[in-house]
Amino acid sequence: MAQSPQQGSDAQAPIVLAYSGGLDTSFLVAWLAEQYQRPVITVTVDTGGIDAAAAAQLRERALALGALAHHQVDARAAYFEQVLRFLIMGNVRRGQLYPLCVGAERVMQAQTIARMARELGSGTVAHGCTAAGNDQVRFEVALRTLAPDLAILAPVRDRAFKRAEELEYLQQRGLPVPPHGATYSINRGLWGVTIGGKETLTSAGSIPESAWVLSRDAYTRSLAPARHRLGFERGRPVALDGRVLGAVELIEQLERLAAPYGIGRGIHLGDTIIGTKGRVAFEAPAAEVLLTAHRELEKLVLTARQQRIKELVSGPYGDLVHEGQLLDPVCRDIEALMLCSQERVTGEVQLLLRTGSLFIEGVQSPHSLMAASKGVYGEAAGEWSAADAMGFSKIVALTGVFHRRAGERAADAGAAGSAQS
Repeated sequence: MAQSPQQGSDAQAPIVLAYSGGLDTSFLVAWLAEQYQRPVITVTVDTGGIDAAAAAQLRERALALGALAHHQVDARAAYFEQVLRFLIMGNVRRGQLYPLCVGAERVMQAQTIARMARELGSGTVAHGCTAAGNDQVRFEVALRTLAPDLAILAPVRDRAFKRAEELEYLQQRGLPVPPHGATYSINRGLWGVTIGGKETLTSAGSIPESAWVLSRDAYTRSLAPARHRLGFERGRPVALDGRVLGAVELIEQLERLAAPYGIGRGIHLGDTIIGTKGRVAFEAPAAEVLLTAHRELEKLVLTARQQRIKELVSGPYGDLVHEGQLLDPVCRDIEALMLCSQERVTGEVQLLLRTGSLFIEGVQSPHSLMAASKGVYGEAAGEWSAADAMGFSKIVALTGVFHRRAGERAADAGAAGSAQS
């Protein structure tokens, strides 16, 4: 019989399990209770993608698996304020493709799990991360930073349980099995869905159409193009089709609008925190719309230097979020720059949704740098004359002129030296 990681007064205190309802954490509800002879309390931190029916199913399954109690904490609004708004402001994508659909919320979830452990009188928390994934690092870095006194159990990682073994364990005991069983690992949140299966273990092919969650059959379904208007205020999405909405509701509505078109579907191949290459399928319809629209609005209102400097810090910021380092103080420094950069990122973006693609038809802003110029690109000079333009071209060319001239002189000197010898 395994021993509790903490003895004494905490020996019979509950183990607080970060519970997603997937195979790994479903298995752990029963396994932890059996191995440690301690009650298990499941906590689901809702960072999106859990409707009332799904919440009821999660609770029912947790209790049926043997949990003493189940808690669901709505962290969607806090998730947007703490993480997602900065991913939008930074136009953050990993590998120029993946919008950090899941993973970005792990620090928020770890914060909530630590707080719940305190409230429930427990000194032990558990998670279902594997040794081969990123989430083990994200969870444990955050937990050790926030609550170093908590004992952390990670049996799926530390005992190297296989998904087939977990499935067999539940079936042998007549315990409920998650809908997807051991075939696919699915994570869903406010920023999108990730899907992992045997197909993503190599770089060769895609997952089957039946495995997609939000956009299944999108490319074979006949949908007429649809136009929408997305409003931003200081870099925050605030309105859809002229209707002012809270951030969470707006993101959820965008997901419903864009998912049937297959917008935001992709497979990301990149570097994991532990140094290996990894591959995951994802569906991020709302993230795709918001990041693309925000980027185009920024182009209208930010100077070239503002855009360039922000891009220099947005990449490292995305890396820090991906690696579970959101609590590092450098993130506050980068966020301060981002907030300052968004003072004029206010306006409206016209969207055209079509099967498999998002097209930005136009952007408007009271802070438009395009409208501020008296000139018209390619058509007419404004604050400058033709003579100014000619002089400017001469000056801009000087670096190249000097480089060419220096090369010619060096070549001439070399030729002269050869002739003398």
